[in-house]
Amino acid sequence: MNPLAHHRVAKMNGIGNRIVVLDLRGSGLSVSPDDARAVHAAKGLAFDQLMVIGERRSAQAEGFVEIFNNDGGRAGACGNGMRCVAYIAMRDGDRRRLMFETEAGLLECRREGDMTFRVDMGRPRLRWDEIPLRDPFFDTRGIELQIGPIDRPILHTPSAVNMGNPHAIFWVADPSAYDLERIGPMLENHPIFPDRANISLAHVIARDHIAMRVWERGVGVTLACGSAACAALVAAVRKGLTERVARVSLPGGDLTIEWRESDDHVLMTGPVELEFETTLDPAAFEGAAV
Repeated sequence: MNPLAHHRVAKMNGIGNRIVVLDLRGSGLSVSPDDARAVHAAKGLAFDQLMVIGERRSAQAEGFVEIFNNDGGRAGACGNGMRCVAYIAMRDGDRRRLMFETEAGLLECRREGDMTFRVDMGRPRLRWDEIPLRDPFFDTRGIELQIGPIDRPILHTPSAVNMGNPHAIFWVADPSAYDLERIGPMLENHPIFPDRANISLAHVIARDHIAMRVWERGVGVTLACGSAACAALVAAVRKGLTERVARVSLPGGDLTIEWRESDDHVLMTGPVELEFETTLDPAAFEGAAV
């Protein structure tokens, strides 16, 4: 029997971003890509991200959070998922602030309300080799990439940002006017992105408001993506399109994003919802590697 069988999990969402939180602190257990795919296939537990809380690796952190996309691939950051992790970690006490480790570094989480949390997503990485890009673009506010006819491209000149994951943001008049299901996989896997990329279609409504849709690397079209919202705000500020604080509207709801000038950190604030808690059915892991 898979050792994860019968372990308790929480099914949650952050403005529609489907999240499963699995707290393995104190268990000595870990999760493989096969395990993550098995959890995603289990009845009622389909997720965009699986957030696995493991033992801390530094004294100031509550734990180390490993993030899986539903294809079993790992993600460096997930803002909506980190808010869900913060809820699970803070719900049984009066703590208002916790630090967690991820592959993207230490992230501070603060409770702003009963079900509202703020995550410090750290500094954006803007250099072409940090994102990373295949080619040495020295101005990542707009890189040379387009799809469609060369004289009438469908999309072109995206901004590129790494917010724990690589992001490409295309600036458009209407994000809903494009078949993201069709163009998303093509762009995610474009050779210019050696680690693949999250693909966003964004429109600046006002200097304090961005609307966007996201094709998430390893997931597909999603109702929300916190790191993409952060990347879009950073890219908009760099292009002079918005102020440093803005509301970012995604199909699942709104986030408040701030790119703080004092330390270059990006802060994301938004709600979470606990849908239900259950235990992992042993049958979910039949056929998965142990």
